[in-house]
Amino acid sequence: MSTQTPPRTSWLKPALIGAAVVAIAAIGYSSLARSTPAPDVTFIDIKGQKISSQSLRGKVVMVNFWATSCATCVKEMPQMVDTYNKFKGQGMEFVAVAMKYDAPNYVLNYAETNRLPFTVALDSAGDIAKAFGDVTLTPTTFLIDKDGKIIKRYVGEPDFPALHKLLEKTIAG
Repeated sequence: MSTQTPPRTSWLKPALIGAAVVAIAAIGYSSLARSTPAPDVTFIDIKGQKISSQSLRGKVVMVNFWATSCATCVKEMPQMVDTYNKFKGQGMEFVAVAMKYDAPNYVLNYAETNRLPFTVALDSAGDIAKAFGDVTLTPTTFLIDKDGKIIKRYVGEPDFPALHKLLEKTIAG
């Protein structure tokens, strides 16, 4: 006595996979479409000057959280300088925010010794890191568009060629 199993529908599994891919893509697109506004903060640079995030609107801004004690931060800094030098004339601003545990004299010494050409800010109370989603890992870099929306967050060293392509696209607007 033999029992026959009903024929399987060969299209069901691919259809379910396809539906799942479409759903994931839709979620990804909608999350990109709703980019997060950058927080309103005031950076205080190593010379004591205040720079508000509002004053940077209309420009593409990179905010890099770093520390002099962070090996990856120190390693990536020359490429951050190159990125700044490449895009500064096209409307990009760059703020390197030293973490609250970084001694201000170490930050000042590093910035002067390495001739950092961009704004170097101190976050002595940790308020700026908290405003950006409680940044604790360094380096963490945010790319903010001209409208003040965060369009990319890098934890660790960015892929610089990909970052440069994104900057070109964002600056072109």
